[in-house]
Amino acid sequence: MSRRCELTGKGPMSGNNVSHANNKTKRRFLPNLNDQTLHSEALGRAFTLRISASALRTVDHRGGLDAFLAKAKDAELSPAALKIKKDIAKAQAAA
Repeated sequence: MSRRCELTGKGPMSGNNVSHANNKTKRRFLPNLNDQTLHSEALGRAFTLRISASALRTVDHRGGLDAFLAKAKDAELSPAALKIKKDIAKAQAAA
């Protein structure tokens, strides 16, 4: 399972541990990923996605999964999230 947010594409970053003696060793900063179940109003069902905590706050701020995916760039989304976005667009066009 990759350490990448399915909605924002946020992944690990690299940096240094810096000791008191100013020794530097490489380290990784991992995103705060959580398995979350998000509900789509347009499709009337729930989806389980592995997203970062900051992405969850953004989804809440934008008004839900449907509104978030409508504004999201396709390049940042995972293949599963991209399929959900296309299904939502079809459902909204049909309604």
